[in-house]
Amino acid sequence: MKNLLKLEELFLFGLALFLFSGLDYGWGWYALWFFAPDLSMIGYLANPRFGAWTYNLIHHKGLSVALYALGALTSTPWLMFAGTILLGHSSFDRALGYGLKHEDAFQNTHLGRIGR
Repeated sequence: MKNLLKLEELFLFGLALFLFSGLDYGWGWYALWFFAPDLSMIGYLANPRFGAWTYNLIHHKGLSVALYALGALTSTPWLMFAGTILLGHSSFDRALGYGLKHEDAFQNTHLGRIGR
Protein backbone atom coordinates (compact mmCIF):
# COMPACT_ATOMS: atom_id res chain seq x y z
CA MET A 1 0.00 0.00 0.00
CA LYS A 2 2.85 2.39 0.84
CA ASN A 3 4.36 2.00 -2.61
CA LEU A 4 0.99 2.71 -4.22
CA LEU A 5 0.70 5.94 -2.21
CA LYS A 6 4.24 6.94 -3.16
CA LEU A 7 3.44 6.33 -6.82
CA GLU A 8 0.33 8.50 -6.51
CA GLU A 9 2.45 11.27 -5.00
CA LEU A 10 4.93 11.03 -7.87
CA PHE A 11 2.06 11.53 -10.31
CA LEU A 12 0.89 14.57 -8.35
CA PHE A 13 4.44 15.91 -8.49
CA GLY A 14 4.28 15.43 -12.25
CA LEU A 15 0.97 17.31 -12.31
CA ALA A 16 2.58 20.21 -10.47
CA LEU A 17 5.38 20.31 -13.04
CA PHE A 18 2.85 20.18 -15.86
CA LEU A 19 0.83 23.05 -14.38
CA PHE A 20 4.01 25.04 -13.87
CA SER A 21 5.03 24.52 -17.49
CA GLY A 22 1.93 26.46 -18.52
CA LEU A 23 3.06 29.52 -16.56
CA ASP A 24 5.36 32.22 -17.86
CA TYR A 25 8.19 31.53 -15.40
CA GLY A 26 11.56 29.96 -16.06
CA TRP A 27 12.43 26.60 -14.53
CA GLY A 28 15.16 28.26 -12.52
CA TRP A 29 12.47 29.98 -10.46
CA TYR A 30 10.86 26.62 -9.72
CA ALA A 31 14.18 25.18 -8.59
CA LEU A 32 14.93 28.28 -6.50
CA TRP A 33 11.62 28.19 -4.61
CA PHE A 34 11.11 24.41 -4.47
CA PHE A 35 12.41 23.97 -0.91
CA ALA A 36 10.93 27.23 0.45
CA PRO A 37 7.96 25.37 2.05
CA ASP A 38 10.44 23.69 4.39
CA LEU A 39 10.96 27.05 6.07
CA SER A 40 7.71 26.18 7.86
CA MET A 41 9.84 23.93 10.09
CA ILE A 42 10.96 27.08 11.89
CA GLY A 43 7.83 26.64 14.00
CA TYR A 44 9.60 23.76 15.73
CA LEU A 45 11.84 26.32 17.41
CA ALA A 46 8.82 27.30 19.53
CA ASN A 47 7.66 23.75 20.33
CA PRO A 48 6.65 20.51 18.55
CA ARG A 49 2.94 21.34 18.60
CA PHE A 50 3.36 24.72 16.91
CA GLY A 51 5.97 23.27 14.55
CA ALA A 52 3.60 20.52 13.44
CA TRP A 53 0.84 23.09 12.91
CA THR A 54 2.99 25.39 10.73
CA TYR A 55 4.52 22.50 8.80
CA ASN A 56 1.15 20.83 8.16
CA LEU A 57 -0.51 24.07 7.09
CA ILE A 58 2.12 24.79 4.44
CA HIS A 59 2.31 21.16 3.29
CA HIS A 60 -1.48 20.72 3.08
CA LYS A 61 -2.49 20.06 -0.50
CA GLY A 62 -5.76 21.91 -0.01
CA LEU A 63 -3.75 25.12 0.39
CA SER A 64 -1.82 24.48 -2.82
CA VAL A 65 -4.99 23.75 -4.80
CA ALA A 66 -6.74 26.81 -3.33
CA LEU A 67 -3.83 29.09 -4.24
CA TYR A 68 -3.62 27.74 -7.77
CA ALA A 69 -7.39 27.93 -8.29
CA LEU A 70 -7.59 31.45 -6.87
CA GLY A 71 -4.74 32.48 -9.16
CA ALA A 72 -6.47 30.95 -12.17
CA LEU A 73 -9.79 32.61 -11.32
CA THR A 74 -8.24 36.03 -10.77
CA SER A 75 -5.58 35.76 -13.49
CA THR A 76 -2.84 36.18 -10.88
CA PRO A 77 0.19 34.19 -12.08
CA TRP A 78 2.18 34.43 -8.83
CA LEU A 79 -0.67 32.68 -6.94
CA MET A 80 -0.66 29.91 -9.52
CA PHE A 81 3.14 29.74 -9.18
CA ALA A 82 2.85 29.43 -5.40
CA GLY A 83 0.23 26.69 -5.79
CA THR A 84 2.46 24.65 -8.09
CA ILE A 85 5.42 25.03 -5.74
CA LEU A 86 3.41 23.88 -2.72
CA LEU A 87 1.81 20.98 -4.60
CA GLY A 88 5.09 19.84 -6.13
CA HIS A 89 7.02 20.14 -2.90
CA SER A 90 4.48 18.38 -0.68
CA SER A 91 3.97 15.61 -3.24
CA PHE A 92 7.71 15.09 -3.59
CA ASP A 93 8.08 15.01 0.21
CA ARG A 94 5.37 12.37 0.54
CA ALA A 95 6.84 10.29 -2.27
CA LEU A 96 10.01 10.19 -0.16
CA GLY A 97 8.02 9.21 2.94
CA TYR A 98 7.84 12.59 4.69
CA GLY A 99 4.23 13.01 5.69
CA LEU A 100 2.19 15.46 7.71
CA LYS A 101 3.49 15.71 11.25
CA HIS A 102 1.97 14.58 14.52
CA GLU A 103 2.27 17.00 17.42
CA ASP A 104 4.56 14.87 19.59
CA ALA A 105 7.65 14.80 17.37
CA PHE A 106 8.85 15.74 13.89
CA GLN A 107 9.65 12.10 13.10
CA ASN A 108 6.04 10.94 13.62
CA THR A 109 4.05 11.41 10.42
CA HIS A 110 0.80 10.23 8.94
CA LEU A 111 2.89 7.94 6.73
CA GLY A 112 4.75 6.39 9.65
CA ARG A 113 7.90 7.15 11.57
CA ILE A 114 10.82 8.76 9.72
CA GLY A 115 14.21 7.15 10.17
CA ARG A 116 13.04 3.88 11.72
